[in-house]
Amino acid sequence: MLDKKPPSRTGLSPAERALRSKLTQLVASGGLIRGTLLDRQRVCGNPRCRCARGQKHPALYLILSDGPRQRQLYIPKAWHDRVRQWVDNHRQIKALIHGISEIHWANIKDRRP
Repeated sequence: MLDKKPPSRTGLSPAERALRSKLTQLVASGGLIRGTLLDRQRVCGNPRCRCARGQKHPALYLILSDGPRQRQLYIPKAWHDRVRQWVDNHRQIKALIHGISEIHWANIKDRRP
């Protein structure tokens, strides 16, 4: 069992400090959501609409894998930019956590504290 406290931020490498700083900024900035965005073309059902003649309406969906099944959620146009940013935040956070993990992997491999 480790009896040492975690290192302070000043004891971290510059690379890890930069990753953790960016991670903190992203988490504090607002929303994040796991999922994939999918642009689709859809028909509204109105027989006199242009989509009935082949010019379908653009629609954005958020796809989330939940075990063996997938969930889909229609995103209203007013929410497009916000949801795109949340999905991008989640992707960036995953990449930053992966970067921190790689630093710790190298430390363990090289037997550095």
